[in-house]
Amino acid sequence: MGTPRARDLGLPFPGVTGPLNAITDVPGVRVGFCTLTDPGRKMRTGVTAVLPRADRGHPVPVRAGFFALNGNGEMTGTHWIADSGAFIGPVCITNTHSVGAVHEGAVRWMMETYDRHFAEGHAWAMPVVAETYDGVLNDITALHVRPDHALEALRAAKGGPVAEGSVGGGNGMVAYEFKAGTGTASRRVAVGGEVFTVGVLVQANHGLRPWLRVLGVPVGERMPGGRLLEKEQGSIIAVVATDTPLSALALRHVARRVSLGIGRGGTPGGMTSGDLFLAFSVADPGEVAGPFRTVREVRDEGLDPVYLAAVEAVEEAVVNAIVAGEDVVAVKPAGRIVPGIDRARLAALFAGQAGA
Repeated sequence: MGTPRARDLGLPFPGVTGPLNAITDVPGVRVGFCTLTDPGRKMRTGVTAVLPRADRGHPVPVRAGFFALNGNGEMTGTHWIADSGAFIGPVCITNTHSVGAVHEGAVRWMMETYDRHFAEGHAWAMPVVAETYDGVLNDITALHVRPDHALEALRAAKGGPVAEGSVGGGNGMVAYEFKAGTGTASRRVAVGGEVFTVGVLVQANHGLRPWLRVLGVPVGERMPGGRLLEKEQGSIIAVVATDTPLSALALRHVARRVSLGIGRGGTPGGMTSGDLFLAFSVADPGEVAGPFRTVREVRDEGLDPVYLAAVEAVEEAVVNAIVAGEDVVAVKPAGRIVPGIDRARLAALFAGQAGA
């Protein structure tokens, strides 16, 4: 039996999830990991890959929006997303010093996957690569991640259940001074009599213990031991996927709502934190021939259920990342234990609340 998730502990999160409660509940979305762990080399890092579409030969764009709550971090490709409202290719997440290596690997993957696109014209590759800092648990200056590791994560991408915690880029991450990393969740949402899915994947590496709240409960205050930090030094990346037909402007607004989801967990978005959020929709299959196209989009008046779904899924994805954590020995400060959250104590805080 695998590690329990937050709902398995009886935490009464609101909303109706997709069948996997994961970003892969959104049709066509796939996730892959390359996880690098070698304590002898002070290596605990990796790469996470999210593929929006199962396209080959010629890429099909996805509409997208970006929002930075606090900009002490990196997510490549966002200038073009801001101007075009779309991107093509993969989204990858890794550690701060590995953005360049992963970008090279993602470009190589795009050239092999969209071979006709690059052979037939002057095509260019601009993948989205984001990062958070894993220097507490990983020798980040050793540059362990190489382009081939990004290729491995991309080639491993698949649908189905998504691993959480110490996998891929989340391998070396800490949230609210608990071992955390990769987390995911989803929500079903009704708009105009149709049902859509909003899925989220986070790389959670943010927050201080006293701030942590879960569904309004001051969990950090009730589990005060094992402190690591005096001030926040981390970040969070969130990727929101949906099959709801949304405009690029609406997707920018969805990305902005991630701030409310992480805020429910207690973080104020510290000044040294890189809180960078991307939202994309797979609903529109992309451009067609000719000078005009017709698109289907949810009107502004119908967006509130999508916003709520994103906020709820982000909140739960962060908690799932923390619940998946296990005790790990730090490399800086050397020998300190970064604890996994005490799942039994967490469950006890919510005993009797499920279904309330």
